[in-house]
Amino acid sequence: MSRRVVITGIGLVSSLGIGTDANWKALVAGTSGVDRISKFDATGFSAQIAAEVRGFDPLHYIEKKDVKKMDVFIQYAIAASQFAMDDSKLTITAANAPDVGVFIGSGIGGFQTIEREHSALLAGGPRKISPFFIPSAIINLAAGQVSIRFGAKGPNLATCTACSASAHAVGESCEIIKRGDAEAMIAGGSEAAITPMSVGGFGALRALSTRNDDPRRASRPFDTDRDGFIIGEGAGVLILEELEFARRRGAKIYAEIVGYGMSADAYHITAPSEDGEGGVRVMKMAIRKAGIQPNQVDYINAHGTSTPYNDRLETLAIKKCFGDHAHTLAISSTKSMTGHLLGGAGGLEAGISALAVHNQVAPPTINLDHPDPECDLDYIPHTGRAMPIQYALSNSFGFGGTNAALLFKKFDG
Repeated sequence: MSRRVVITGIGLVSSLGIGTDANWKALVAGTSGVDRISKFDATGFSAQIAAEVRGFDPLHYIEKKDVKKMDVFIQYAIAASQFAMDDSKLTITAANAPDVGVFIGSGIGGFQTIEREHSALLAGGPRKISPFFIPSAIINLAAGQVSIRFGAKGPNLATCTACSASAHAVGESCEIIKRGDAEAMIAGGSEAAITPMSVGGFGALRALSTRNDDPRRASRPFDTDRDGFIIGEGAGVLILEELEFARRRGAKIYAEIVGYGMSADAYHITAPSEDGEGGVRVMKMAIRKAGIQPNQVDYINAHGTSTPYNDRLETLAIKKCFGDHAHTLAISSTKSMTGHLLGGAGGLEAGISALAVHNQVAPPTINLDHPDPECDLDYIPHTGRAMPIQYALSNSFGFGGTNAALLFKKFDG
């Protein structure tokens, strides 16, 4: 009998709030987390707006002596993991520690630390570089610090597949449990890349929205007036467990993960393929592995970045994958509210998708005032929707043509 994987805890940190409940309430209400950049002086930058996490105090989650050893992306990962662990009520003991792993992805890692330490090097030479620079900045130390915090001694990994990183982390964690290499995984992603180099770099690519005078309406996926994505930050972490392991301890179950796909466009370093075929294949793979038909999917949490290329080509891919059913699907981009967490997006949106299935409510796409004629599907404009959701799909597509799709099912025993 195949091993089933369920979600028993969800931890979310984003511009909409610190904690899962705050995020879900803001999402359903259609709240924007976008505002003027406050983390640095953005004067002179083409994009001066972002979806920042505000009011985050690492001392609520981390010992004071340890804060300086961690970039902010690690701090967010620890906070989200703590929320998820508290939610799941999973206790890691000496007996089960080898069966609990950690898999946390990030697209950029410790950019803030890298910039700060580089400035120290230029100002004062190599002796001014912190001894904590490397372990603070490298991507796998989010998973490393989380495993140390909770005593999880099972598989410990990190992905760095751009904007698909944490969707891959969740999907691969599911595979690890299915093949019996762990009974539970702390899985997701984190990002804290609202820094001068990052915002300047994405600005140089002309990937960011420059609607600086209207921040809350700047992220507008599928709208004809969209002009780029809004960089966001935060973390999304899930507790995944093998079903019988979760049942034995009486765990609450949000949803089951029944499908996972990954693919490559093999086309361009930053643009999706013009026919959307990489997105088609990754969705089809998730659906095939779930053993269902495309017309059984009720809701898609789209990658939906608010860039001219992505939204048009994701729409095309959905039409090719689902045929006539594409026009009856409910689809939304929660990036319209959270901004784009880059490598943290898939973890955040996996949590959102699981909550949508659990609560039978699909969050909206806000700011969809003038739908692009080429984006002519049901994107749940402006207002969230209570609806039956048996199956929900979450898409994540990244630079380099790397794609991931996760399929969630309402848990029915």
